[in-house]
Amino acid sequence: MTPTALAASAQLSIRALTRDDLDDVVALDAALEGHVRRAYFQRRLASAIAQPGQHLQLAAVDAQGLAGHLLARRTSGEFGRASPGLRLEVIGVRSDLRGQGVGTQLLQALIGHGQRHGVAELRTTAAWTDHRMLRWLAAMDFKLAPDHIVECVVGDGYQAERGDALDQPPPERGTDANDYGAEADNDFEQVERHRADVTAMRPDDLAQIERIDRAITGRDRSSYIADKLGEAMADSAIRVSLSARVDDAIVGYLMARVDLGDFGRVEPVAVLDTLGVDPAYEHRGIGHALLSQLFTNLSALQIDRIETVVAVRNLALTGFLLGAGFKPSQRLTLLRSLK
Repeated sequence: MTPTALAASAQLSIRALTRDDLDDVVALDAALEGHVRRAYFQRRLASAIAQPGQHLQLAAVDAQGLAGHLLARRTSGEFGRASPGLRLEVIGVRSDLRGQGVGTQLLQALIGHGQRHGVAELRTTAAWTDHRMLRWLAAMDFKLAPDHIVECVVGDGYQAERGDALDQPPPERGTDANDYGAEADNDFEQVERHRADVTAMRPDDLAQIERIDRAITGRDRSSYIADKLGEAMADSAIRVSLSARVDDAIVGYLMARVDLGDFGRVEPVAVLDTLGVDPAYEHRGIGHALLSQLFTNLSALQIDRIETVVAVRNLALTGFLLGAGFKPSQRLTLLRSLK
C-alpha cells in the first residue's frame, strides 16, 4: 500500500449502514455506475432493517462523509448447501479514493464478521468482461468456485430460445436425491401446469415445505427455509416464490426472488434459489409445473431473465435446467475461503 493509501486508510472508520446513508449511497453508486438505483438501495436497506440477521451492510466513512459501501447477504442452504456462507453483492468506493485501500478495508470487515460467526466461505459473481473487478477479486484471494451460472430468457424470447432444447430427448439424469420433474413434454408452459395447483407461497406453507426439504436432503434446514419464506413475505417486489399442491397437499416448492441491482446490473433479473419436489411425487412433472408458472408470473412483471447457480456435480439439476432452455451465463462465480 502506498503512503497516500496508508494515510487515507488511517482516517477511515467502518460502521453499519443506516437509513440516513441512503442519499450518499445512491449518489456514490450513480457516480460509479452511470445510472441511479435509488429504489434498489432503498429496498435493500429496508430489508436489512426488517431482517437484520440476513444482511450485513457496511459504510466506510472519512472526514468528507461516505467513502465506500458494501452490501452482503447471509446464505445457508441454496440447493442443499449445508454450511453457512456470505454473498458479496455490492461494493463501491468514492472515485477520489480508488486504489487507496477502502474496498480492502470493507472486505476485511466483512471477512472478520464471517469468521467470528463460523462462516466457511464468501461468494460473489462478476461478469467475465469486468476485468477491473476480476483483478481486484483475485488480489483479495477469490478463486473460481465449483459452480456455474445458468440463465434463461423469459417471455417470448424464452419460448423461442428453449424451443430446440425441448424438442430433444431429455438429458441424462444424475444421482441427485431430488427428481425435479417428469420426462419433459415439448411445451410445458401449455401442458405441465394442469398437473398441480401452483400458487404464490404463503406463510402457512412453511411446515409442509420443511417436511419436503427434510425428505430430500435428510437434514433439518428449518432456519434456512423459514428465512427464505420470511424474505419472500417481507417485500412485495420479490414475491415470486411458489408452492405446488395436489389434493390440497403441498408436493413441491420453488423459492425465487427478483434482483433489482445486485452486482451493478441495470435491468431486474429473477434469481432461482432452490427447488424441491416431494419424493413421493417424482416423475409427475411437478418441477416443470413450478418453473412454468414462474415464467408466466415473471413475464407479467416484465422481468426478462432468470438465473441460478448450480454446482458442477449436481447433474440432475443441471440436466433439468438445460432441458428447460437454460444456457451458460456470461457471469463467473467466485469463492473465498474464510477458514
